[in-house]
Amino acid sequence: MNVEEVLAGLDSEQRAVAETLEGPVMVLAGAGTGKTRAITHRIAHGVLAGAHDPRRTLAVTFTNRAAGELRSRLRVLGVEGVQARTFHAAALRQLRYFWPRISDRSFPSLVSSKASLVAGILSANGVSPDSSMVRDVSADIEWARVNFIDQHTIGTSSITRELSVQPEIFGRVLADFEQAKADRGVIDFEDVLILLVGMLSTDESIAREVRGAYRWLTVDEFQDVNPVQHALLKLWLGDRDALCVVGDPSQTIYSFTGARSDFLIDFPRDFPGATTIRLVRCYRCSPEIVSLANGVIHAGASARNAVTLRSQREQGPTPQIDVFDDDPAEAAAIAARIGVLIGSGVRPRDIAVLYRINAQQVEIEAALAHAGISMTVRGSERFFERPEVREGLTRLRGAARSADTTRAIPDLVADVFSAMGWTTQQPSTTGAVRERWESLAALVELARESSATSLLEFVEQLDERASVSFAPVPDGVTLASIHAAKGLEWRSVFVIGCSDGLLPLAHADSPEAIEEERRLLYVAITRAERDLGLSWARSRQPGGRANRSVSPFLTSFADAPADQSSVRAGAGGGRPQQRKRRGPAACRGCGKALVTPGERTIGRCRSCPATFDEGFFEQLREWRKAQASAQGVPAYVVFTDATLIAIAEQLPSDIDSLSSIPGVGPAKLESYSGEVLAMVAACVADVATGN
Repeated sequence: MNVEEVLAGLDSEQRAVAETLEGPVMVLAGAGTGKTRAITHRIAHGVLAGAHDPRRTLAVTFTNRAAGELRSRLRVLGVEGVQARTFHAAALRQLRYFWPRISDRSFPSLVSSKASLVAGILSANGVSPDSSMVRDVSADIEWARVNFIDQHTIGTSSITRELSVQPEIFGRVLADFEQAKADRGVIDFEDVLILLVGMLSTDESIAREVRGAYRWLTVDEFQDVNPVQHALLKLWLGDRDALCVVGDPSQTIYSFTGARSDFLIDFPRDFPGATTIRLVRCYRCSPEIVSLANGVIHAGASARNAVTLRSQREQGPTPQIDVFDDDPAEAAAIAARIGVLIGSGVRPRDIAVLYRINAQQVEIEAALAHAGISMTVRGSERFFERPEVREGLTRLRGAARSADTTRAIPDLVADVFSAMGWTTQQPSTTGAVRERWESLAALVELARESSATSLLEFVEQLDERASVSFAPVPDGVTLASIHAAKGLEWRSVFVIGCSDGLLPLAHADSPEAIEEERRLLYVAITRAERDLGLSWARSRQPGGRANRSVSPFLTSFADAPADQSSVRAGAGGGRPQQRKRRGPAACRGCGKALVTPGERTIGRCRSCPATFDEGFFEQLREWRKAQASAQGVPAYVVFTDATLIAIAEQLPSDIDSLSSIPGVGPAKLESYSGEVLAMVAACVADVATGN
């Protein structure tokens, strides 16, 4: 491939990046604007034009996947020899190479996890070393070390954070952690960067050799650089300016790890005369989605550094902002809409449901499972596979054998969880401890909304929920937190829980924290290519107090009367279109709101009598057993008992009525509708003839 072929097909801004071969260069690249294309074509142009030596070119990023993407694209462009690595991989390679020059000892072992060390140190300092606390303190240690904070400066540094333990305890933990590593002769991932910074700072001959090896530097996702990475980058450069950085301040969502977007924002000050190029043409999102994303990010303090996107896609549906009475109603509606999309030909893998915290999985998992829609969870376990949830269920089963039948089920559940250290008081910190608390709190909330009359019955309901959340498959709808969705994209995206207290989180209590939450919503919005739905619920549970309000980030797009359930956010800022209110489904018998997933599937509450023919229900069960045996899967994968009861009671006469039953999704319609409808028709005929 020649130079002209490399430059062909780039838009004017991307071409400006590719043609600016002398540094320093700052590329502000908005979501979906082709930043990877721009920087790989810049590297290729420099090499093919003879301006850059590929063997002396280093491109660094933050994930192995991103580094692999850079290498793959450069190969397609005909460029070999460029080093495309993560910060840690590049630093580890250099540290290993130069280690014999600074030490007469063998290179220390690299520990992949801090858990065992931290657990022992916490215990020695009087802190319970449960797995969640170990993860949170490990994260605190990483944050402190990448910010060059040690036990002596923890209370005096201008860089602060809500720590998982008291500062004086954390200072001792930091000191003990360093001593424990020294005693064992090991280093961790932060040490790789810190040791290399120390080596290059104190040994000028090594620093000159590194700078000679890498003449041209490119850094992707520069908004995510932390202080130790920034210090290392400056040492790699020395007094040169052959540097190109790429990033988007509006996608800074990892401040809790030590990332600092001010390194990107202040780049022109640190490198006077730097060329700044903005990539603004969004090739991912429709104009309607871009309009909403721009509106959200420009409404806050993040606006001063934001890139204003311009969509290059064709017109699409207007993003929809819906409000529901409660979380189960929200989840059921989203599952139904996903079913419609799949029925129209959209592949499940091209659909995602995003949320702020992992505890929000519980309702959407259940709703998708009951609708027969396959799913896969990114960056986390399924809700019922989380360690704290498994432990909680085990304890509940044990307690159910001797539970006090005079007490309310939610109180019993809370008491059981109190033995696990759970209290009604939310943790003040973020991280694993809060996630653990939220998971158990979600189970307590399920107990409050359950119609169970005993703890044993409630456990059985939880087991039913867990059983229908069948194993993920390759072509499943993606469930992910917004953080886990960063860098990804889908045709259709649903962002649930867009209420004040979730977006932004209730404990985001500073202007900086609020702006990070705004940027999280911006990231979520810009994951969608064509379809975007945002939703929230007035209360956690059916019949609960409606004490939630729409996210303040969306108020200007969802300005509708309080009794309206949903609005359509107009791209041009006009009056939103109001939609008919939708609430929880009602029982066919008594009209009461249906509470549990099983009730919503059957279509009646547990207190109303069954209306199905027992013989026909048993026929359906035998048919399901044969299907499951032939496929080698559990029976519930074919249809749950609740779905079979619904079929037996409602006696659907055609595909449309069968598809309206929760648990009968498009895939199951295709596989089973013929046989099921034939059995229903035969049953109806038998009743009509009196057989």
